[in-house]
Amino acid sequence: MKPRVLVTGAGGPAGRAIAAQLKARGIPVLGTDIRELPAGAGLTVVPVPPASDPDMVSALRRLVVQEGINLVIPTVSEELPQLAAFRSAFGADVRVIIGDPGPVALANDKLFTAWQLHSAGVPVPRFGVPRDFADADAAMAALGGPIVVKPRVSRGGRGVIVIDGSEEVDWHHLPEGQIVQEFIPGAEYGPMVFGTPAHNGTAPFVVVVEKTELAQGNVGNAVTTRRAVAGEAIDVGNVAMAAVRSLGLTGPVDVDVRRRAGGTPVVLEINARFGANSERAPELLDAVLASFALPSFNPASFRQSTGAYANVLV
Repeated sequence: MKPRVLVTGAGGPAGRAIAAQLKARGIPVLGTDIRELPAGAGLTVVPVPPASDPDMVSALRRLVVQEGINLVIPTVSEELPQLAAFRSAFGADVRVIIGDPGPVALANDKLFTAWQLHSAGVPVPRFGVPRDFADADAAMAALGGPIVVKPRVSRGGRGVIVIDGSEEVDWHHLPEGQIVQEFIPGAEYGPMVFGTPAHNGTAPFVVVVEKTELAQGNVGNAVTTRRAVAGEAIDVGNVAMAAVRSLGLTGPVDVDVRRRAGGTPVVLEINARFGANSERAPELLDAVLASFALPSFNPASFRQSTGAYANVLV
């Protein structure tokens, strides 16, 4: 069976990346987004309600039925908990690439993620919430230097601020739902993990990508990346795999990791979906497609032509 694929958030970085890979493989793909995309985007995109709308899941299901979709790949963080909870409502013949509801909910909230990873012995930055500290100076003193304040539920660099004591901060009027983390100054990575899925026998693996430039200088989305070569950054891959296993996530998972000044990698956050850099790790999509019969797609020849699989950790 050849999949007919729906990619949500097709206008965002993660959605564009996965849609481009599907098209390169000759696989029919339809996109959704909350806004109209400009002409010439190269992909048919249907507007749908945002994740905050109670009709979001129903709208997606109607589109899946109408278009004969049998594979749904969500890429919007805000919609993941709902799609995990209601994935069976799409029908037995439709696969939604999302983990189980509990693990996805944990990954969706950065505070819950930090609690879970810390309790499992996976290294994370020292952390808290704003009300744990009298003010920004007290937070920096408790956490050992500059700090990062960001929304517990968000993606990319949205709402992220770094506080190093050089500016005035209205600590008592920060937005609700924030987490405070120790700022980790070293190199940043975006390891991509494939957790063991329930529907096929693919073994779990991780591909490490280094973020060589960030949109906001020291935080934010990656502007440029490079795939780690064989034998490089194995410790980063190992900590990412440990984090995914600790949460119980399956399928494609995007992890953010940074090194402390001494080199130790720590997990900043986890996204239970394909990430914006998934083109650096085409084997993740291969693993998702593995249970479909694809007469027009030969994974071995694709890997040979692209140089994929050069650094895969299991």
